[in-house]
Amino acid sequence: MSSPDLVRDFHHIWHPCTQHKDYETTPPILVERAEGIYLYDREGNRYMDVIASWWVNLFGHNHPRLNTALTRQLEKMAHVMFAGITHQPAIDLAETLVNLSPVGLEKVFFSDNGSTSVEVALKMSLQYWQEKGKPQKVRFAHLKGGYHGETLGALSVCGLDIFRTKFEKVLPEQLPVQGPDCFRCPYGLQRETCNAECFEPMEKALSENSNTVAGVIVEPLVQGAAGMMMYPPIYLKKLQSTCESLGIHMIFDEIAVAFGRTGSLFVCGEHDLKPTFLCLSKGITSGYLPLSATLTTDEIYSAFYGEHQDHKLFIHSHSYSANPLACAVANETLSMLTENGFLQSLNPKIATMKECGKQFEGIEGEFRQTGMIAALELVGKNKERFAFEKRIGYQVYLEGLKRGVFMRPLGDVVYFIPPLVITEEEIKIMLNTAHECINAVLKIN
Repeated sequence: MSSPDLVRDFHHIWHPCTQHKDYETTPPILVERAEGIYLYDREGNRYMDVIASWWVNLFGHNHPRLNTALTRQLEKMAHVMFAGITHQPAIDLAETLVNLSPVGLEKVFFSDNGSTSVEVALKMSLQYWQEKGKPQKVRFAHLKGGYHGETLGALSVCGLDIFRTKFEKVLPEQLPVQGPDCFRCPYGLQRETCNAECFEPMEKALSENSNTVAGVIVEPLVQGAAGMMMYPPIYLKKLQSTCESLGIHMIFDEIAVAFGRTGSLFVCGEHDLKPTFLCLSKGITSGYLPLSATLTTDEIYSAFYGEHQDHKLFIHSHSYSANPLACAVANETLSMLTENGFLQSLNPKIATMKECGKQFEGIEGEFRQTGMIAALELVGKNKERFAFEKRIGYQVYLEGLKRGVFMRPLGDVVYFIPPLVITEEEIKIMLNTAHECINAVLKIN
């Protein structure tokens, strides 16, 4: 490590999702500034940020409108507690979220990160059933391969061993269910034309356990941390029908897929779905500040409404709930998303991404895309996964750095969730460069 600051980093900072031994040979990029879709390190090297800084950045780094919104609010108030006090940015944001989301989601609970947004939904669901005299409804169904955060409650409904195995002994017992895997479909069908026959395990699990299941939680259309596993909306239609008939809450974790990522503002709105809870975070402030929101119905809210001595209130608080600065930036973000046909302007970019994806057809694996999210799952013959120790994805990451593209694959899945303001020309550069990197790595292996 040539930089003294990187040496200090190595000695004192514990980075997330990082094996720090790697830093002995490949230290982290010391980012000095960021502009648009690019990161600039201290040496002046430029890197295209094709994963939008962990999927949060919608309008590029250092956007003047967002900067102005933040500065304007900073001149008034940076922070205030949110119990017994309210403020205009939060009021405006809650009303906007309610107006933009599906009919029936009328109440907004603010917190400060995606995991907490999920925790709030789980706790609200559990307490609702207690208030309604059904205390036996204490479990949540979730998809194997699903990811909803890393706090212990959220981790209990995670279906990925890498996140949960070390903590299994302290996690609440939930109901894991085999979910859709369109790339390796056991029915031999295609996601574009199937009738979600893979819903059968979920239907069976919910029917057999409806007395004890409080709710079911899913990532709509795209299971992110599982490797951008994509499945058709008919699965969600069937889920809604089953949950309604059995009296089970439906929790949509749209933390990663909302705010234009799939081409629409919300998956549930685009496909006429009505979740009991809608969890939002990541892009809500375009990556400027931590903020999350859990939307729910008046029916849920009413179960917590009563006299003080009834002890029905929802006891869940965070020091930074509805932070005024974050709410102000979120309001500007939503304005930018919903004005001047911005979401419609994504259609040519989505088409360009699809067209450029065709170049991966000669590589073993699957290129898949939902809106502005795309991924290439790299496999060996007969769809066999590469040996863990080969670290194919990590090798692609290193090749990308040489070419000025910052990719952080999920295992052997190279994925792309660029800022929505990326141009069509930049999309071509992004995917063409990825193609070069992948070919270079596969040639070695």
